[in-house]
Amino acid sequence: MELVQRNIRLIVAYDGTELNGYQSQQNGITVQDCLESALSLVCNEPISIYGASRTDAGVHAQFQVVTFFTTGRIPVENLTRALIAHLPPYIVIRGAEEIPLDWKPRWNIVGKEYVYTIHNDIIEDPLTMRYHWHVKKPLCHESILQGACLLEGTHDFTTLQGANSTPANPVKTIFAVTPRFEGKTLRIHVVGDGFLYHMVRNIAGLLVDVGLGRIEAASIPELLARRDRRCIGKTAPAQGLCLEEIFFDEVRRSAVLKSLGR
Repeated sequence: MELVQRNIRLIVAYDGTELNGYQSQQNGITVQDCLESALSLVCNEPISIYGASRTDAGVHAQFQVVTFFTTGRIPVENLTRALIAHLPPYIVIRGAEEIPLDWKPRWNIVGKEYVYTIHNDIIEDPLTMRYHWHVKKPLCHESILQGACLLEGTHDFTTLQGANSTPANPVKTIFAVTPRFEGKTLRIHVVGDGFLYHMVRNIAGLLVDVGLGRIEAASIPELLARRDRRCIGKTAPAQGLCLEEIFFDEVRRSAVLKSLGR
């Protein structure tokens, strides 16, 4: 029987605590390594995956997207269940579908949403500490809201780029930076057309400094204009960050922005 190549897209979620990031590397367990190993067993052939986004060590994802080619004959509707036995419990497949052979994830992205979570209380919450940054001192909500608005729009975000970054166009469009306060929890929703290395974590760190009174919200445009990472404070820790969704059509992106009041 003639082998027929197929292109399959997976929606992947993971707790990044035990992972050394998304991309395969020499040291540590990565999402790519785990997925390629499991898929190779299930499809009975060597599999390479192509991801829509890279996440750092310790960063989580609700909606990572990967694709892979296979000549294996397993029905796509059986993949989610078949992979359970071959993946660690902190990586799950939330959906699988067959797509056109010429569909590539990075060519079709129209935006991403990240959520950064902060637990703002003098006492830590041990039940959620794997998924937030614990900030003990009280944050000024009004200052954070003011600062968030000034980060929206199209800017050169070199100031918010992590050290040792791969060269990339620093001009990005941020559609929304929406802080939501729920008791002792602050969630910062960030939606943009693209992000620099450590950019969302640096946004979170900057807004915390604003909320603590270390930086004036009104100074944010000037800080961006400096294009100098050294003029802001520390990068927020990885465990508070989650890749919430990747958008492949503007309708879905618009729906999320509407839910965020944009």
